[in-house]
Amino acid sequence: MRKQNIYQPELEDWLFYAGLPIEAYATLAVSPFAARSHTCAALFCVGSAALLLLFVGIPNVWDTSAYHVFVNKQDSSDK
Repeated sequence: MRKQNIYQPELEDWLFYAGLPIEAYATLAVSPFAARSHTCAALFCVGSAALLLLFVGIPNVWDTSAYHVFVNKQDSSDK
């Protein structure tokens, strides 16, 4: 995807492809340390991080598959 030059990523793209996944993984990394003193809150953090990764992954997969279907289809028909 980095090789394409047709589309320039916007703020929303950077947020969904980099910002939110980094936040979710940071929450997963910190949760075990918080589990000793705040067990219930740590479990909610793990669950929310998993849901965040799920909801962030759906648009990412949709964008990637749509790009490959429509751009690769046009490239192969041009040849």
